[in-house]
Amino acid sequence: MLDLDAAALTAAYRDRRLSPVEVAGAVLDRATALQPALNAFAAFDHDGALAAARQSEARWRAGQPLGPLDGVPLSVKDLMTAAGMPTRLGSRAVGPDDLPRIDAPAVARCRQAGAVIFGKTTTSEFGNLIVTQSQLHGITRNPWNPDRTSGGSSGGAGVAAAMGLGPIAIATDGGGSIRIPAAWNGVVGFKPSYKRVPTAATEGFGRLSHVGPIARRVADIGLAMTVMTRSDGSDWQAAPADGTDYMPPGEPDLTGLRIAYSRDLGIAPVPDDIAAPVAAAARTLAGLGAEVSDVGAVPALAGYVDSRLHSIQWMVNLAHRVQAYDDERRALIGPEVMELAAIGAELPLAAHVAALDARERLGRAMHAFLTDYDVLVCPTFHADPPPVPGLPVELREAPRLTSWCNQTLQPAISLPCGFSAAGMPVGLQIVARRYADARVLRVAASFEAARGPFPAAPLPAGVR
Repeated sequence: MLDLDAAALTAAYRDRRLSPVEVAGAVLDRATALQPALNAFAAFDHDGALAAARQSEARWRAGQPLGPLDGVPLSVKDLMTAAGMPTRLGSRAVGPDDLPRIDAPAVARCRQAGAVIFGKTTTSEFGNLIVTQSQLHGITRNPWNPDRTSGGSSGGAGVAAAMGLGPIAIATDGGGSIRIPAAWNGVVGFKPSYKRVPTAATEGFGRLSHVGPIARRVADIGLAMTVMTRSDGSDWQAAPADGTDYMPPGEPDLTGLRIAYSRDLGIAPVPDDIAAPVAAAARTLAGLGAEVSDVGAVPALAGYVDSRLHSIQWMVNLAHRVQAYDDERRALIGPEVMELAAIGAELPLAAHVAALDARERLGRAMHAFLTDYDVLVCPTFHADPPPVPGLPVELREAPRLTSWCNQTLQPAISLPCGFSAAGMPVGLQIVARRYADARVLRVAASFEAARGPFPAAPLPAGVR
């Protein structure tokens, strides 16, 4: 039952072949069994989840479900608040009662739709790394190879989706934190347009962080988006709810769609074993009727890596966050965060303003580039997940192929398209202009249908 998507689960509830209580119990049992090996969860709410599942079961028996998420198990990244569980932001500096135990906007929308919120997934401290490890929660490992990282900073969410621990995990993305774990765990991760999903004050760093879902299938991404984008008055910057149904169409037909394909965007050293599955995916899209153009280097991104505009903003924001803690709390923060925060605190104001100006130019240039194309496709990341613990020096920069999408506020998805020579999943990234979220999901769903089912990550011995 744990390999079923949300639609299949609710169909089984409707027919009484399964019950929400049965499914919630199975998810909690597997999550608990996997915790020693993979370490994907920061907290569980066993009692709250089972109580919500019983309420859902009663609604299904009465023929009065709240909607297509009713009774569907769902997890929440530990950078977001959720009722019934502490939010620690992956940091020893944050006490279990420092942040309110209330639902963040996306969580609230899902709970109102009947979702069973059962756990908080692990993150790196303050979402700072592209690996998920912290002094508070330790290392989250990759189910395809536990000696490698799950990615970050939403590594716990990526593992949860890969292991069938709920069809959907809510996560955040400040530079690739949804898409990179999705790629490395062989699942689907969607960073919506900025503020397409309302957020709360605790969720990330200003205009860099986006909230979105991770799942095993694109249909569940669309279902989650339809629910999470519902109106919420608490976020003054949120895009107005427009009633869009993000469920992609069933038939894989991309006739007339203009797709720009790039092996590396001209900014990353992508090896052949990662480039090849992405190139094959581009050919698959062409076979679905799309007009696919190999654009090589993308002119709008020339100079992006050398500008360090993402890193500058990130370090300044980290410095601001760290300064909010007293000396006693700062002593509990990990050295990686403190090192970057110290650099951010010393950066001159002119450097930060220059980075913001460069961001404006990049946004305009990418907006213009995508007037000629409906979507851009490329690899999600230019390397396999590295071994744990630690992070190689060459990967400590802002992720080259993903972070620019946060700068330009555009929607971007990663979904698996094959395997590298090391046997690790490879992600295909699809990007569109801001607010063309439904188009991204349409292309992703069409590719997914043409590709066929992607293999599931193996369960450790003895876990069912």
